[in-house]
Amino acid sequence: MPFYHQLGKIPPKRHTQFRKPDGSLYAEQLFGTIGFDGMYSNLYHEHRPTQVRTIVKQYSVAPKVSLKNNMQSFRFRGFQVEPEDDFLDSRKIVLTNSDCHIALAAPKRSMSDYFYKNTDSDELIFVHKGTGKLRTLMGNLDFSYGDYLLVPRGIIYQIEFDTEDNRLFIVESKRPIYTPKRYRNWFGQLLEHSPFCERDIRKPLELDTHNEEGSFLIKVKKMDEIIEMEYATHPFDVVGYDGYNYPYAFSIHDFEPITGRVHQPPPVHQTFETDAFVVCSFVPRLYDYHPNAIPAPYNHSNIDSDEVLYYVDGDFMSRNDIEAGHISLHPAGIPHGPHPGSTERSIGKKETEELAVMVDTFKPLQVTEEAMKIADQTYYQSWLDH
Repeated sequence: MPFYHQLGKIPPKRHTQFRKPDGSLYAEQLFGTIGFDGMYSNLYHEHRPTQVRTIVKQYSVAPKVSLKNNMQSFRFRGFQVEPEDDFLDSRKIVLTNSDCHIALAAPKRSMSDYFYKNTDSDELIFVHKGTGKLRTLMGNLDFSYGDYLLVPRGIIYQIEFDTEDNRLFIVESKRPIYTPKRYRNWFGQLLEHSPFCERDIRKPLELDTHNEEGSFLIKVKKMDEIIEMEYATHPFDVVGYDGYNYPYAFSIHDFEPITGRVHQPPPVHQTFETDAFVVCSFVPRLYDYHPNAIPAPYNHSNIDSDEVLYYVDGDFMSRNDIEAGHISLHPAGIPHGPHPGSTERSIGKKETEELAVMVDTFKPLQVTEEAMKIADQTYYQSWLDH
């Protein structure tokens, strides 16, 4: 995160003695990124965070690719992904490249008998359906419909759901995920004309410290494998921390749209960025107000990026036959635009109630076997005049 946060008990000076009431030392941990050059936090544990009791097993969760070199536009019916009890089992990677995995998940049960840590990727979890609590070693965050949960790589967490009816859209990023640089001044503060500000970002404020010894199962993801490890102490034993590297929540409903007299390009919707892809939020907004404006987007060529649009709610003006939970994939190298009739229908419209998440990747995406199970194979023909 681009701003400082402190929670719990910390000493007045880092890397100095910080003692418990009984006189023993708390265990300090530097939780840093990019080889001591990126964002970091200093954590203080009841126990040393290094006590691995045993490595239980190791197995692959790598996606199986169906279309490696894809030039076909697709629609995927996301709600056809069947719910599963376990959170990790429910995650189905539908699109992938060397920079990111894009997944759908419909978990029915909370994570109660293990903890999870992704060591390779930041995780951006968009909550389409469901409420609950994200529990982490750095504090807890309540979540509900429309929330983005940003979990930096290396964060140990559990997710607690209130019901069995949950739908998640997940982006795993090998590159760090930041707020867009063009929204920030040289001090890191979000600018006055940014579509959101620091007040909209929900930081962990509830630190649930467990001072327990025993056997605690952590499922660690590394290089598309899960390594199950048993630790000798509870991973949520942090008594305090400070720094810039921590999980947070941001609601898509708090994104304030940028509009203009004529149709604005997709970058005005940008919400997150990496050096490999961007994430945009399409939210309810007023349409363009030039007297001859065409609210529908113009045809455009994806020369440099694949475009993925996850449809959340509302009326998707530029598309025919699109429902909540659908995903459209428009690959780089071919133009796309409004479906037939959409341009004409949009003229005179004053506003839209659409809600969607877009991911534009700078490397081509491969289509997985899981995606093909829910694919509309004729979608690429939907621009033909009939």
